[in-house]
Amino acid sequence: MTQASALYRGRVMHRRLRPKTHQLNYRVFWLLLDLAEIDDLDKGLRLFSRNRFNLLSFHDADYGDGSGALRPQVEAWMRLAGIDLDGGPIRLLTMPRVLGYVFNPISLYYCHHTDGRLAAMVYEVTSTFGIRHAYVIPVPAEDQRHGLIRQGSAKALYVSPFMGMEMDYRFRGHAPGERLDMTIDGLDAAGVLITASMAAERQKLDDRQIAAATSAIPLMTFKVVAAIHYEALNLWLKGVRLTRQPPRAKTPVTIQKQAQDSRLGR
Repeated sequence: MTQASALYRGRVMHRRLRPKTHQLNYRVFWLLLDLAEIDDLDKGLRLFSRNRFNLLSFHDADYGDGSGALRPQVEAWMRLAGIDLDGGPIRLLTMPRVLGYVFNPISLYYCHHTDGRLAAMVYEVTSTFGIRHAYVIPVPAEDQRHGLIRQGSAKALYVSPFMGMEMDYRFRGHAPGERLDMTIDGLDAAGVLITASMAAERQKLDDRQIAAATSAIPLMTFKVVAAIHYEALNLWLKGVRLTRQPPRAKTPVTIQKQAQDSRLGR
């Protein structure tokens, strides 16, 4: 059976348009992990482990509500959205722990029907304050076969002290293949405020590629946190004002129903 899990090496770009322009562009890598394959990867690879220390590792506690058993949580979200995956694959695009440390600003769950159609997306966002929020959004029927992503949601998690809560997100991309692409726009009343994009090429997930990726970008997850604080300092020095942190959302998950067509900005 062909392995669905893979390693993607590429770049992440952020561009803020107002009130001061600011842009960042960093090399990164992600793992695309089919949830049904993680145990086999743990057994078959020397440099990757599940819930154990290694050069790269996946820990269930880093996702969802932190209780482990990730697939049942995602399936529960799907049921609330009116979707039955019927055992179809769930694939998680995420940064792994590197030498035991991780911070994931966003992880993407590609949720498929058994025939391969893309049924729904889950965008799991983590703030630097340690709070996670998942946006569960069905894929409209006309986009499922082509793995096309054209979605949107109101912002529900306070992510950056330099942006308020009166915003919407717009997601655009495709289910990962030989290439990975995802663009996320943040819109306020004046239009697009910030754009973030992920672009990468697929590599085989094996020990050789893990060694190559971690050699090219050593201590990646440590650098991600350092970069977030460095860029925040630059914004502050440019005179971008801080916003007030609001109370948390009542629920850690925003769920759109299957019948609801919320393709923002189409």
